[in-house]
Amino acid sequence: MEDSKTLPIYVGSSRIDMGQRAASDVAEELRRRLAQQLGVRMIFAAAPSQTEMLDALAEQPGIDWSRVTAFHMDEYLGLAENAPQRFGLWLRHVLFDKLPFAAVHLIEPGDDAEAAAVEYAKKLGEAPIDIVCLGIGANGHLAFNDPPADLNDPASVKIVYLDHACRQQQVDDKCFRTFEDVPERALTLTIPRLLAADRLYCCVPGTIKREAVRRTFTDPIGPACPATALRLHAHCILYLDPDSAPDRVATSL
Repeated sequence: MEDSKTLPIYVGSSRIDMGQRAASDVAEELRRRLAQQLGVRMIFAAAPSQTEMLDALAEQPGIDWSRVTAFHMDEYLGLAENAPQRFGLWLRHVLFDKLPFAAVHLIEPGDDAEAAAVEYAKKLGEAPIDIVCLGIGANGHLAFNDPPADLNDPASVKIVYLDHACRQQQVDDKCFRTFEDVPERALTLTIPRLLAADRLYCCVPGTIKREAVRRTFTDPIGPACPATALRLHAHCILYLDPDSAPDRVATSL
C-alpha cells in the first residue's frame, strides 16, 4: 500500500496551544459548511487527549450548533450505564450538554451489542459525515481499532477485544484505577468508516504518544500501526504538542 500524501501538522507551543489551534480550524470548517449546507454531521473521540480542543471548541463564536448532529466513535462493553468512564457520558459532560446540538447519537450497547452496532451503523450511514475529531492511541490505534487492524474492514461498527497496550493506556490516562478494571471489549467505528468522512482533525498530545506519532509518519501504511491509514486521507491534519512531536518534526501549517 503506497502513501498518498504527506500529513500536514501543527506543533503547538503547549498542549493548550495545540487544542486552541485545532478548535479554531474545526470551527472555521464548521462555519464554512454551515454557510453552504443545511446541517453538519460530526464524529468525536472521547479521551483526555481531546480535552483542550473540545474546551476551546465549545467557546468558538459564530457556530449554529442547532444545525450540527454529533456521533462518537467507540464505547466500552460491560460498564454500568452510569459509569463515569463511559465515553458517551464523558462527551456529554465535556461538550454535548454545553451546546444546543441538533441531535446527539450516543452508542448505547445495552444487552445486545451486535444489534447496537447494526443500529449505530445505520444512523451513521443516513448521510455523509463531514468532520471527525479524533486522536491516536499509544499503540497506534484509531478509535478502538488496535493492531493488527483491518484497514479495509467491510463493517462500519463492530465489537472488538482491546489489546494489552490499549487497556494499559486507559490506566496511564487515569481513566481507570487498575488494569483489571478496564473492560476487555468495546464497540468501535472501523477505520474505513472514519476515513469516509470529508475532514479529519487529529489531536495527539503527550509523551506516551510520541512513538505512535513517529510511526504514523514513518511506518509502512498497514495494520501494524493503524494510524498510518491517516496518510491515505486527502484532508487530515495532525495537531501535536512539544511532548508528542518526534525529533525534527516542524510545524507545516
